[in-house]
Amino acid sequence: MELGRGLLFIWILAILSFHHCSSNANARYHYHKKHKPKGSPGKSPVHVPAPPKNPDPPSIPSDPYPNDPGDPTGSIFDVTSYGAVGDGCSDDTAAFMEAWKAACAVESATVLVPSDKVFMITSTIFPGPCKPGLALQVDGVLMPPDGPDCWPKADSRQQWLVFYRLNDMKLTGNGVIEGNGQKWWDLPCKPHRGPNGSTLPGPCDSPTMIRFFMSSNLVVSGIKIQNSPQFHMKFDGCEGVLIEKLLISTPKLSPNTDGIHIGNTKSVGIYNSMISNGDDCISIGPGCSDVHIEGVTCGPSHGISIGSLGVHNSQACVSNITVRNTVIRESDNGVRIKTWQGGTGSVSGISFENIQMENVRNCINIDQYYCLQKACLNQTSAVYVRDVQYRNIKGSYDVRNTPIHFACSDTVACTNITMADVELMPHEGELMEEPFCWNAYGIEETLSIPPIGCLLKGMPHAITESSQYSCSNENGRF
Repeated sequence: MELGRGLLFIWILAILSFHHCSSNANARYHYHKKHKPKGSPGKSPVHVPAPPKNPDPPSIPSDPYPNDPGDPTGSIFDVTSYGAVGDGCSDDTAAFMEAWKAACAVESATVLVPSDKVFMITSTIFPGPCKPGLALQVDGVLMPPDGPDCWPKADSRQQWLVFYRLNDMKLTGNGVIEGNGQKWWDLPCKPHRGPNGSTLPGPCDSPTMIRFFMSSNLVVSGIKIQNSPQFHMKFDGCEGVLIEKLLISTPKLSPNTDGIHIGNTKSVGIYNSMISNGDDCISIGPGCSDVHIEGVTCGPSHGISIGSLGVHNSQACVSNITVRNTVIRESDNGVRIKTWQGGTGSVSGISFENIQMENVRNCINIDQYYCLQKACLNQTSAVYVRDVQYRNIKGSYDVRNTPIHFACSDTVACTNITMADVELMPHEGELMEEPFCWNAYGIEETLSIPPIGCLLKGMPHAITESSQYSCSNENGRF
């Protein structure tokens, strides 16, 4: 009898052990089966992100790398496991760097910023190269020191979080990246922050919140970013960028708080995002090409801008930019191209399509006399603006400004402007402001509201063919 009980106990223990090992084995197999990157571990091919197939695709999972915390593969690197406190006061920078260093060496790893905690870190560079598939998942709150007085003197005041030399990296999560921008906006050197609405001299550097530099195949998805001291997110020297379901929120009067800025960056898709801030929702700088923006709600803000370009007599080349299926509301500008006098290069292949304006000043604007001072001298050279299409742009404008404004260079005309199905009505009152054109050539495919009688037909008698107005490759590789 005793022997029978002993055998029964051993049999039950064996079954339990087998079930436990099988569960772990299945979990490990499921993880690697789902997330193993295709192709070699080296730099993956860069591609233009495809536009969404429908206006409301399924929401992104809160955890794109599901895993059992006890999984021996160790692919989740929780910053609290490396000493991060998450009380909103302690400096957790060292813990974040240790977690990043460990995750960087593991393929398809995730640095986890857990929920229900507030993590404060100082100005930090997260360097690569790393193994492909690295993700930073922010489910809690991540923030910098509170204002310039708390900013470490040894740290850069130009930027806060920098991601450098990375390939195949993702920033995601259900949390918030908080910029603590109020004390930076209140500096007396900021526009109209001094006594009696003045601007005072003095140190005025304010950090960009998030910067991607010299990186490729990047994804930013689902995160909320708010109250940046200056720009919220910048991409410099990058290629292959997908931004989707992003929420950026900052007060309307916060100075220089661009939502997304790209410069010298190619193959970019920005989709299904909401941006409200104190400057441009999206700004596109020199050296950008193949940019597709769709499903963005913008405002209050300064609209969507190409530029400014050509500052300090520099060359600027921008091509193949599409903005479509977008709403711009309560903004100082709608869709704008702005260049400084004296610049060179070109802006070409631009399409603004299916855009709804709601009480917007300067709905459609090309300004080749952009100037931040009271007076800028006229110069003979300019960035050449051509092949710009405005299709199905409708809504209401603020009557303080004309809804359509084409101020092109005296010497370098804007050419091949196309207007089709443009209907803009005053938001209040019955005043119909007449569009303004200067040295702008183009056509109306359909009658616009208000009518645009000022576009010049055909082409100018003399179009300069000087190399200073052309870019080395019209496909965008300059």
